[in-house]
Amino acid sequence: MDLNADLGEGFGSWRLGDDEALLALISSANVACGFHAGDAATMHRVCAAAAERGVAVGAQVGYRDLAGFGRRHIAYDFAELRDETIYQLGALDAFCRVYRTRVRYLKPHGALYHAAACDEAQAAALVAAISGYDHELPVLCQPGSVLAQLAVGAGLRVVTEGFADRNYLPNGTLVPRSAPNAMVTDPDQVAARAVRMAVERTVVAVDGTVVPCPVESICLHGDTPGAVRCAELVRAALIDAGVTLTPFA
Repeated sequence: MDLNADLGEGFGSWRLGDDEALLALISSANVACGFHAGDAATMHRVCAAAAERGVAVGAQVGYRDLAGFGRRHIAYDFAELRDETIYQLGALDAFCRVYRTRVRYLKPHGALYHAAACDEAQAAALVAAISGYDHELPVLCQPGSVLAQLAVGAGLRVVTEGFADRNYLPNGTLVPRSAPNAMVTDPDQVAARAVRMAVERTVVAVDGTVVPCPVESICLHGDTPGAVRCAELVRAALIDAGVTLTPFA
């Protein structure tokens, strides 16, 4: 099982989360590419630290929305979203190459992640960007999403992920962040959910329904309070359950 987290989400002198501590605990890093968060210096720093620790770097591409942290929906033109995705991929890949590595996968961020799960036009723009930039690049996304379906149709590798620190609806989608119960904040509960995803391939929804969750990667949000403690408990719980942590890419 892969364990991923969102990193590099600071900007300028503003730091969000503890990237260095999380890099010691995860196997894949979803690095912000400067549109919803991050900047050149932050990307450089995180890529250097990830290369040193053998952590796979993925491009966490988002809407051009620093003020909204990429969590506000934007109605993009197909070509504009495709081109801005390629732009973000190339920027992060340049810093990876400085350290003799490369971007190993793509994951949408925030509102773009949710849009691509159900909006065929936005999902198609992401697929076109990946296909044009590097057809061997996997896409990390929700199982059963429109993005997953279009990516498979285009011959791309799809890696499905679950969220140990997010609550689920009975239909297998995430509880919207606007809802008060969107996040799971108890670190012990987060760890237990991660083990269930890895071992039983299921998750318990907010109404108690047991929902199939066939995933290859488990995500933790690096910007939430207590993220490092959660990651420590999740990693330990997975290893105790006999789960080997390794990058999927």
